[in-house]
Amino acid sequence: MLPFTHQQFVFVFALYNGVIWPLQWLAQAMGVGMLVLLAWPSPLRDRMNVLALAAMWIWTGLVYHVAFFSLINPASTLFGAAFALEGLLLAEAAWHRRLVFGRAKGLRRALGWALLIYSVALYPALGLLLGERALDLPAFGLTPCPVALTTLGLLMLAGSAPVWLYVIPVAWALIGGSAAVLLHMPQDWPLLLAPLLLVVLVLRERLQRRSAASPACSVAPPPVRPEASGRPASSGERSSAGRGHRRPRWKAGRR
Repeated sequence: MLPFTHQQFVFVFALYNGVIWPLQWLAQAMGVGMLVLLAWPSPLRDRMNVLALAAMWIWTGLVYHVAFFSLINPASTLFGAAFALEGLLLAEAAWHRRLVFGRAKGLRRALGWALLIYSVALYPALGLLLGERALDLPAFGLTPCPVALTTLGLLMLAGSAPVWLYVIPVAWALIGGSAAVLLHMPQDWPLLLAPLLLVVLVLRERLQRRSAASPACSVAPPPVRPEASGRPASSGERSSAGRGHRRPRWKAGRR
């Protein structure tokens, strides 16, 4: 049972969006810029993307959760601390270049891009199509669910991302994704499905690595000697064996 109603939830969004206006446009432009940088990755562009993502987590934790969402949810202070921690972890990852983009392939690459495009473009558009006012909708980069979706998409595109960077986004995907059902927010359904897709992706990649490593691990059987095989050795085999074990003959020198 939630400690607030759907009307209170929408009211907080309207209050928050009204106070921070017009930062929503800047955050939306930042999202488009992140997609452009990801299309042509480089060490500098990768660091810029991760730092932008870190700023989104810290802002959402301290401003949205602590300053606004705490009006209707006492647990939002803990949520804000968790979001700020994820921002610091991402800033550390950017400093040490722990996330390198452009290496993901196949299903991982497709899912990563799908989550990013959805969070940047389709998430707000879906809310407008459902008849919601712009000020009543979660803004990209400034509210929890779009930030978590963007993060999961970026981590999938990074390929080998540290595990600890997944913990808080996946936890929020399960907590915040429940809004799709409890608060009638259909645009949050992909957030609720993202952890399941991530599990399927990890299991699929492990199976692929295991199947690829199986031929390399197989050891060829040792050659069977003719005597051990139970058949008589041929004359060629006997002669080669004899030449192989023939002792060298030394000629005696003349005195």
